[in-house]
Amino acid sequence: MDINVGFALLLTTLAGLSTGIGSLIAFFIRKPNTSYLSFLLGLSAGVMVYISFTELLGTAIDDVGFLKANIAFFVGIIVFAIIDILIPHSYEEESADDHRLGVISKKEKPLSPSSKSALKRGGIFIALGIAIHNFPEGLITFSAAATGDVSLGIMIAVAVALHNIPEGIAVSVPILYSTGSRKKAFGYSFLSGLAEPVGALLGFLVLTPFLTPDILSMTLAFVAGIMVYISLDEILPMAHRYAREHLVIIGVVAGMAIMALSLLLLG
Repeated sequence: MDINVGFALLLTTLAGLSTGIGSLIAFFIRKPNTSYLSFLLGLSAGVMVYISFTELLGTAIDDVGFLKANIAFFVGIIVFAIIDILIPHSYEEESADDHRLGVISKKEKPLSPSSKSALKRGGIFIALGIAIHNFPEGLITFSAAATGDVSLGIMIAVAVALHNIPEGIAVSVPILYSTGSRKKAFGYSFLSGLAEPVGALLGFLVLTPFLTPDILSMTLAFVAGIMVYISLDEILPMAHRYAREHLVIIGVVAGMAIMALSLLLLG
């Protein structure tokens, strides 16, 4: 099978390193615009859900049949749910609390050594949790891009990148407030994003000997399940923490509409 490895790795790397964009935003925006962040998260969820059902699962059903495609889809959900249970990561709420603590402390009094230590420890655990969860996300982007469908690979890379931006903020804020070092904050965020291309590369090395057209199609259904789980269990709950629900659903619908329009134009 002809697999465009270079293109797939490039897209996966760019999507993963978008966590660095989030860390840069944390540096230059003293108080993040939560309404914008909420809309962005809703947009990301809309894009991922729409792609999962119309492109990934739809393609798999056409290629391997309804039963096999849906089995792979629900296995993807179950596998990522198990990962989520074994390696919990409540980085959204922790990061928001740490950010508020940091802002209040800077206005009223300096952070105590114990507060700095707690913030740094929390930031490191957030980075580790995100890095581990980024492994299957890297497989998502790589699997889609490796098929040679340029438009599908780019759309998924953009959706994952949008999802990674707030993750970058979540990593960098507690590290920045605890250490005072922008370099360290950016470094931790950058390294957590590297897990995506690393996960993609490892997945490619392991799966390559077994890839056939049917298996690759079922892999698309599998990662569709992962994307739906991430959207419903992580992105949307995070979005609702930052703004009113109507802004979130506007973002979801906008993301779906953008993908529908792009597919119409590309088709």
